Amino acid sequence: MVDRTVEVRTPESIAFTYELAGLGSRFLALAVDQLIQFATLGAIFAGIVLAASRLPKHLAPDAAEKLGESFAVAFIITVAFAVLFGYFILSETVWNGQTPGKKLLGLRVVRDGGYPIDFGASLIRNLIRVGEALLGYYILAAISALISPENKRLGDLAAGTIVVRDAPLATPRSLGARDEEPTYASTAYLAGEERALIKRFLERRDTLAPDRRKALAAHLAARVRARVPADLAGLEDEPLLERL
Repeated sequence: MVDRTVEVRTPESIAFTYELAGLGSRFLALAVDQLIQFATLGAIFAGIVLAASRLPKHLAPDAAEKLGESFAVAFIITVAFAVLFGYFILSETVWNGQTPGKKLLGLRVVRDGGYPIDFGASLIRNLIRVGEALLGYYILAAISALISPENKRLGDLAAGTIVVRDAPLATPRSLGARDEEPTYASTAYLAGEERALIKRFLERRDTLAPDRRKALAAHLAARVRARVPADLAGLEDEPLLERL
């Protein structure tokens, strides 16, 4: 599959160019995640079987025993659903668009416009995943990703998300005729382009509307937070950018 890119431009004329994740890398990430899920389910079910084998036999009448079996089946189905689909929702929400598989493959889910994914978007895309998994085991998802200009599966189309490689090129755009941006050297945590972009934001943040300032700071901080030491990662968005 040919690599594709998408450019996102904010109202402040700052552009982010992302490399979209290809079908192969996405399915490798899915394979890693499912190995983790199946291992988790195996451990849970083994524990249930072990616990059940140690229970005393014939302590309840037949009707109560059948009712208990019905509750056990319902519990197992609920656990299986929670592990198979809640895993993705929880991981993407808590880890800023990444699951263990996506992190291993260097992928991340973001909202259209390049903003960090939120719980609602993750919930929608992963509820759609239920249908994708049941109908031909992601065949529809693969077809959708192949024909979509932004490599979107059905869940991405519904939730307004894209899956990108984790290191976007961030290019500052000037609003008018200005001197050329200085060149910044890379550091242990940031590329030179990212340093220039953060510097531009810090210089102009007081001119931005409060909601745009907050959203842009959150976006910039989210891109670098996973790469910095723990003492910096724990800072709020703007203090983190100031320290960088």
